[in-house]
Amino acid sequence: MLVDSHCHLDRLDLTAHDGSLEAALDAARARGVGHFLCIGVSADNAADVKALAERYDDVDCSVGVHPLDVQPGAAPALDWLLHELDHPKVVAIGETGLDYHYEPEAAELQQASFRLHLQAAQQTGKPVIIHTRGARADTLELLREAALPQAGVLHCFTEDWDMAKAALDMGYYISLSGIVTFRNADALRDVASKVPADRLLVETDSPYLAPIPYRGKPNLPQYVREVAEFLAMLRGENYERFAEQTTENFKRLFPLASVRSAA
Repeated sequence: MLVDSHCHLDRLDLTAHDGSLEAALDAARARGVGHFLCIGVSADNAADVKALAERYDDVDCSVGVHPLDVQPGAAPALDWLLHELDHPKVVAIGETGLDYHYEPEAAELQQASFRLHLQAAQQTGKPVIIHTRGARADTLELLREAALPQAGVLHCFTEDWDMAKAALDMGYYISLSGIVTFRNADALRDVASKVPADRLLVETDSPYLAPIPYRGKPNLPQYVREVAEFLAMLRGENYERFAEQTTENFKRLFPLASVRSAA
């Protein structure tokens, strides 16, 4: 059984499934995907991801504000975040983090929001889902500063091995998406080959970043199978064992998730 550890079910392009989210999830289930983590990115979609998680037994969600969704003068309030996190289907915080690639001028605003999410993690014990791009040093500095007792994950990882190892040394997990299949991703494949088996997750980040052979098309949760098969081959591991290991990793990182054992 596989878990899609990071997908945006409220944003999927469902054209291939006649507009039906149920059909899209069924297509993933038919390919061995047994659980989905639907990710919050803003105050506006917190209710949507919670409603989706309430609707499906095999869907849990997170709540948070993506760094590129933090609005000047309107950083998320801690009391709002703690209120949203107090829900049985909200198993994680985020996605949060830093993205200087698109908005380097918003560094201070993003850092304030990131610190708030880390503070919420300290108070609730729920793991954080971290987006980081173009902000290696500051991301690691804030994680060290927070010194969270529980782990989190650097999702859709695209940085180098030095950053991966620094995060691993602090207890974090690494999640890989379809980017690892791209032809120009040699450096990321090097990282993928080195991450310890018990600290690796797989994801689609759908509807974004579809893996080869679907690159350029809308991504769907069913394509986490391509990511997992590619990584198992890259690492020289048996696919079934790899799927089992990454699912166990997910359950360990997100202990509140309602992941059922494979039939």
